[in-house]
Amino acid sequence: MSELLVRARAQAPDGAIVTITPATAGWKHVGFEALLLGAGQSAERATGERECCVVVIAGCVHLSFDAREWRDLGGRRTPFGGAPDAAYLPPGTSFSATAADGGCELGLCFAPAGDGAEPRVLPAEGVVPETRGHGALERTVNAILMGTEEADSLLVCEVHTPPGHWSSYPPHKHDRDALPVESLLEETYYFRIDPPHGFGLQRVYTEDRGIDETLTVRDRDTVLVPRGYHTVSAPPGYALYYLNVMAGPTRAWAVANDPDHEWTLAP
Repeated sequence: MSELLVRARAQAPDGAIVTITPATAGWKHVGFEALLLGAGQSAERATGERECCVVVIAGCVHLSFDAREWRDLGGRRTPFGGAPDAAYLPPGTSFSATAADGGCELGLCFAPAGDGAEPRVLPAEGVVPETRGHGALERTVNAILMGTEEADSLLVCEVHTPPGHWSSYPPHKHDRDALPVESLLEETYYFRIDPPHGFGLQRVYTEDRGIDETLTVRDRDTVLVPRGYHTVSAPPGYALYYLNVMAGPTRAWAVANDPDHEWTLAP
């Protein structure tokens, strides 16, 4: 199996089905976990020297830390049902996530941080869906913790790709520290598929073809993008959702499109 593809594993006692660290990914910045928690089940984590964005992918959760509690975050039944609730937690925070009735699915997004920002809820009401592309390139992006939201290094968003459409298109990259033209960002893609027995495709490739992989992704798979151009395709009949976690030495999202395919941006 490709080193870029991380399959979901059997559910751990604390609900973890995906665990990616800089050490396991072979990079420096991005960490990601996916948790499935049954009603009343809890998972405890400590941010340490990292900041964390908790994304409620589905269901409802209670978050508690430092004698504070945020109850009933989330509420969408599936990740295909509108924008998510999320929360930002700074370095040095120990927290507990407890699923409400019906359980929940969480994405824990980590990156190194200095002092971080103030802990806060990032409510779904504050997420303005953005339609990108045209025709079969059209998709919807929910900016959860992007440049307008304060953080040290984390950038987090989710993308909804309709059946038969492409997203992260044209293929683009962000693997050079060359601002303002391009930023250096590691990235993970965590996929959900509707209906879940379907599949999606993701291609990751570098200009010199040192990396050139086309990956078949299933429900709850994660793809690592350490460098290179990347793009996603949703087959007819299957909608794709993915949660993107990005981080690098500078908190900026600046991408370079593959010049061979940049012409597709024209309507």
